[in-house]
Amino acid sequence: MDYTQESYRVRCEWGEGGVKILAPMCDVIVIVDVLSFSTCVDVALSREAEVYPYAWKDERGRMYAEEIGGVLAEKRGTSHFSLSPFSLQTLPAKTKLVLPSPNGSTLTTIAAEQVDLVITSCLRNAEAVGQMLSTHSGTIGVIPAGERWPDGSLRPALEDWLGAGAVLAALSGDLSPEAEVAANLFESTRSNLEETLLNCSSGRELVDRGFREDVQIAAELNVSRNVPTLREGRYVRVEG
Repeated sequence: MDYTQESYRVRCEWGEGGVKILAPMCDVIVIVDVLSFSTCVDVALSREAEVYPYAWKDERGRMYAEEIGGVLAEKRGTSHFSLSPFSLQTLPAKTKLVLPSPNGSTLTTIAAEQVDLVITSCLRNAEAVGQMLSTHSGTIGVIPAGERWPDGSLRPALEDWLGAGAVLAALSGDLSPEAEVAANLFESTRSNLEETLLNCSSGRELVDRGFREDVQIAAELNVSRNVPTLREGRYVRVEG
């Protein structure tokens, strides 16, 4: 059965499986991990840092950070800089931030093996990303990353669907039904994004752990013109 949405220039599919299906047939892949990888990337790039996605949070990540002269983002609440957008608001310029994430970083790595142009997007920069991609003539795959259930299987995450929809709503082009529905979902929710994110499953989890500010930062719509673009293994700032 064909899940590639090949009749359409702009496509949307979930998670690792979606990257593996769409990337071989796309010119651009956009990774959307709103809570919190993609939001962290945007905040860090706004501080004129560079972000090195890395799949592992263990000692391998620390060794990699030392190798490149960078700083490893720790778990929320355990370090000054972490996988918390709020913590990155004081990140020094030119920092090489190694950002471990089982979702956003992993999908970035998989996508980079298949396509030349990988971008990450969130609600904060969705319009800038969508407008830039509207000038691109190639095939585009937008990937809401999702989360993981305890057994490791994909848990579709509302915040990522909304983030993908925000990009797609700003992107003119021939949208697949999957992409069009994501855009419509975003449009129906855009006036109530903060409340929606604070009360969805992922948002409530962070609020209960004391990270309400992270959700509020992630819910800010189109406050950034960053188009985080992967170059030589790191996300750098391209202004949209």
